[in-house]
Amino acid sequence: MSSILGISAFYHDSAACILKDGKIIAAAQEERFTRKKHDPNYPKNAIDFVLEYANLKLSEVNQIVFFEKPFLKFERLLETYVAFAPKGFISFSKAMPLWIKEKLFQKNFLFNKLKEHDQNYKSDENIFFSDHHLSHASSAFFPSPYDEAVVLTADGVGEWATTTVAIGRKNNLEIKKEIHFPHSLGLLYSAFTYYTGFKVNSGEYKLMGLAPYGSPIYEDKVKQLVDIKEDGTFRLDQNFFNYATGLTMTNEKFDKLFGQKRRDPKHEKISQFHMDIAASIQKVTEEIMINLAKSIRNEYGIKNLCLAGGVALNCVANGKLLKEKIFENIWIQPAAGDAGGSLGAALALWYIDQGNERLVNSTDDMKGSYLGKEFNQEEIEKELKSLGAKFDTLNYEDLIDKTAEFISNEKAIGWFQGRMEFGPRALGGRSILGDPRSDKMQKNLNLKVKYRESFRPFAPSVLREDLSEWFDINVDSPYMLLVANINSNKKIEMNEDQKKLFGIEKLNIKRSQIPAVTHVDYSARVQTVSKNINSRYYDLIRKFKDKTGCPVIVNTSFNVRGEPIVNTPTDAFNCFMGTELDYLIIGNCVLDKLKQDLSLKKDYKNEFELD
Repeated sequence: MSSILGISAFYHDSAACILKDGKIIAAAQEERFTRKKHDPNYPKNAIDFVLEYANLKLSEVNQIVFFEKPFLKFERLLETYVAFAPKGFISFSKAMPLWIKEKLFQKNFLFNKLKEHDQNYKSDENIFFSDHHLSHASSAFFPSPYDEAVVLTADGVGEWATTTVAIGRKNNLEIKKEIHFPHSLGLLYSAFTYYTGFKVNSGEYKLMGLAPYGSPIYEDKVKQLVDIKEDGTFRLDQNFFNYATGLTMTNEKFDKLFGQKRRDPKHEKISQFHMDIAASIQKVTEEIMINLAKSIRNEYGIKNLCLAGGVALNCVANGKLLKEKIFENIWIQPAAGDAGGSLGAALALWYIDQGNERLVNSTDDMKGSYLGKEFNQEEIEKELKSLGAKFDTLNYEDLIDKTAEFISNEKAIGWFQGRMEFGPRALGGRSILGDPRSDKMQKNLNLKVKYRESFRPFAPSVLREDLSEWFDINVDSPYMLLVANINSNKKIEMNEDQKKLFGIEKLNIKRSQIPAVTHVDYSARVQTVSKNINSRYYDLIRKFKDKTGCPVIVNTSFNVRGEPIVNTPTDAFNCFMGTELDYLIIGNCVLDKLKQDLSLKKDYKNEFELD
């Protein structure tokens, strides 16, 4: 038996993963354990978890691999400073002490950290370093259901690369082309995240959710920032940006181009201007991704596409790519951001460096992305009792029936079952569930449960066999990474007065038979649910369909704004008691909010820093 520990850390979304004989055994993000969103620190808890799950001590692990090469990253920092000098000295001088103290000598730093897990871990000779974008590409290709594929990765920046094209065949993967820093689609999108007043590296999905409320009237101005070639390659005009040299993403010239200063989220509300800005950058991002896809399809003639990197989490762009039918098949790594780099680095070592045989799984090798921590019934009951929780324990059939009944009565449900998801999406393991037929559910969940902006859309989980009856899509989407439109026979068309509404006014219009998961442009971020991947979640939706005729339920992550997704029964109970969730279903236990001791109620609204 051969084992590999993969680690990603020190930028954002630190994570760890373990392989046994090339099989993915466990993977988790550090944020879930520390309760610090996007935690970038050394993933001590995640490493402890994956080792424990794999029943291994660190000294028994054959190889340890880090997801990127620190020396190359340091080279970029130095060369960028030289290229822009003397501009950028402040950011350079702020970065240097940390690099000299820790990052430059990362092998030694990692070795000292790893020793804390196991006193018998004696030598650093089994520590290896992957390339950042090779880690992304490997995370996309090797778990995919394809023997051969073109792999497109796009994010902020790795060492030098920001966008890469690779070719994967069997157990081999080779990067063919790269776009280098400072030209970055991820950083372009993040610049607009910053400009509209959201937090970089966590608010990008808000920008994407805001876009349908606006019109892309600033598209031409966005294109003054980025020179897009016919093949999708691009160059950013650095006169408008500050990320290469400063401590902000954009500068005054950027503000002048669009006619307003950056929104101050503490003092300024989102306006129609920000919605139009969001729509404009979203449209340009989609154009770049589609052009890139067309050019690599023509060049390499391969029918399968794999995607990873932070930009691959833009599920609207992914949906457009699918609709264009450029490739016959598309597969996207569910942990497409830096967390997935831990997995990709381990897989690259196993297949590319060690030359091990690859057997392709016709679905994929991600196990539904349920790769995190799990609690048995005994552990759940023990933890709940220690918290003073009041609960009933039901048999399986009654549990499914009761929960489906609660949802059909418009109750908000905390659902904690099986293994935790790896990646940013809750997929029916750590989810908040609701009735999609309710026209109040979206607003209530946003404001009373999630404590977040009212414009944010929710995703539908739908039985795979009923997918194309409700949505204009007919491919598996188990990871909630594709956006599709609601079918026309399920839509409720707007009247003339409603069509005249602007921006956030559009929010309260009932648009379909499932308004709680229908965005203002009639789209939805779809998750397909199959019996063989998550039987408990499937059975719940099936029972809901039996009761209501609707095979769809609302699924959003089990957390509040600014909080990582819950990991333990204690996390789940705290979130349950700190929000207006009605019921918590955890293992076979059912908790009714009305039966709980009111003294256990939490002031959850101020518990986490809003993102």
